[in-house]
Amino acid sequence: MKEMFFMGGALFMGILSILLIVMVSWIAYHLIGALFSNNTTLEKAIQKVGYGQSIGLFAMIIGIFGQLLGLFNMFSVLEQVGSISPSVIYGGIKVSMIPTFYGIIIYLLSILLRFVAGILIEKKLEKQGIL
Repeated sequence: MKEMFFMGGALFMGILSILLIVMVSWIAYHLIGALFSNNTTLEKAIQKVGYGQSIGLFAMIIGIFGQLLGLFNMFSVLEQVGSISPSVIYGGIKVSMIPTFYGIIIYLLSILLRFVAGILIEKKLEKQGIL
């Protein structure tokens, strides 16, 4: 796993890892706040948790940007060198996809966490008789 991290480029993979930590922390903080607060409204709690999904979407966009930048650099080198083996090109494309996969995984995790957090908040409010 560590190899994939460095193959994907330390800059973009580092940024994506920071966004992953921020997203999970954001959702956990606001979920815990909603579950242990007595004056929480459903709309406000779900809206705050939903911002975590926006962070996940931003991570996916950063991953795609990392891939595009990698492809641009690869094509610039190909233009200068001229003819090159197709296996080298395929390897470059494979490596450029790593940040995109990581960003998509972060986004899918944010969707899953928002879904679970929404269910937990609704159950808590039903138990209180608010819903």
